[in-house]
Amino acid sequence: MQYATASDGVRIAYGTAGDGPTVVRVPSLPFSHSQREWENGSDFYEKLADKWRIVQFDPRGIGLSERNVDDFSLEKRMLDIDAVLDKLDVGAVPLHGIGWSGPLVVTYAVRHPERVSHLILDDSHARTQDFMNMPQIRALDQLTGQWDTFLEYLVYMIYGYGREQAAPIVEYMRACVSPEGAQLIFENARGDDVSDLLPQVTQPSLVVQHKGMTDQSEESGRELAALMPNASLVMLDGQAADDTDRIIHAIADFLGTEHAEHHAPKTAATPPSTASGVRTILFTDLVSHSEMMSRLGDEQGRKVLREHEDVTRRLLSEYGGDEVKSMGDGFMASFGSVTKGVECAIALQRAFARHNESGDEPLTVRVGLNVGEPIEDGGDLFGATVIMAARIAAKAEAAEILVANAVRELSAGKGFLFADRGDFVAKGFEEPVRVYEVRWRD
Repeated sequence: MQYATASDGVRIAYGTAGDGPTVVRVPSLPFSHSQREWENGSDFYEKLADKWRIVQFDPRGIGLSERNVDDFSLEKRMLDIDAVLDKLDVGAVPLHGIGWSGPLVVTYAVRHPERVSHLILDDSHARTQDFMNMPQIRALDQLTGQWDTFLEYLVYMIYGYGREQAAPIVEYMRACVSPEGAQLIFENARGDDVSDLLPQVTQPSLVVQHKGMTDQSEESGRELAALMPNASLVMLDGQAADDTDRIIHAIADFLGTEHAEHHAPKTAATPPSTASGVRTILFTDLVSHSEMMSRLGDEQGRKVLREHEDVTRRLLSEYGGDEVKSMGDGFMASFGSVTKGVECAIALQRAFARHNESGDEPLTVRVGLNVGEPIEDGGDLFGATVIMAARIAAKAEAAEILVANAVRELSAGKGFLFADRGDFVAKGFEEPVRVYEVRWRD
């Protein structure tokens, strides 16, 4: 743990772990105690520090930062970020805002674009008042004068824990902030609203949202992703504590090689290497994409495309797929399991079918899968396995899944239904390949 001094004299505590490219985490209010979080033995920070140099600070009035503070306005809270970045003396870095810090990091990214390279919003929202207006939160608001009862009820609401199971978390929360400090923070943060600023965010942005966190979580995540021009959404089931691996995976996919090249020292180029083991390659293609863009125009067409991207990325994450790249109207992904690849393809078709039952603009995709040992180079995959997967996807009809015979054989006995579509000779290949349709509607 170290200290930085904000321009108004408030001392801000921060900690660092790892030695990769820097990512600065901005905790949610009012419960943060970075040292205790790291000491609690959770492997979350270890996994983060394996990939990046993680910096997390305690906002003013919280944790190990200076407690004698009476102004928690958004303007004052931005000084905390300034102080930490000044002390780190780094260039533009990703800001990872959690929960109530979402409006803060959005405002900071718009005000200081030269200091923020990427924006990650984790279970956040555009307006804190929307969160405060939920019935269960209004009930909490009535208990702020009964501190221990308030904390026990808060833990029950978030985790579903009873008093005995909640005790360690309640003890942690007591160490984070005083009752008086929490009340001041609630009063100041209640008015945070960045709805008008979201369209001004220029940085690549990732929204990670858990449906199970609050009644409004899903709607809040979609609003954030829809209003920021360069944002993608990863929607996860359950709560944040349930799947830290998926959160880290989503962040790693988002930052990717662009972040590593920008912040890491240059090293000698390495030759291409074979990807680890057999991979299942999946291609998707949005049917009639060009016609749709011409008919709707760029702005409305991009909005529809974002829905397609949100659904695809959510299901890739859910089924353990790695997004290799997006081609605007389609995706290339890889899976370590043939079964997971086919299950994801079926889930995609069913998700788009549900969308088309009520959506104003239909989204129909064709999907193709192949399995083999591709070549990995610079985060991309190459080779005959990949080319054949693309050829199979191109042969599929709208709302259809086609797979190579090898995929059918390796997923035998898993309950999938296949229909023989015969042989075809793909462009660039001499030998015919037999393909099968996966019957996802049955």
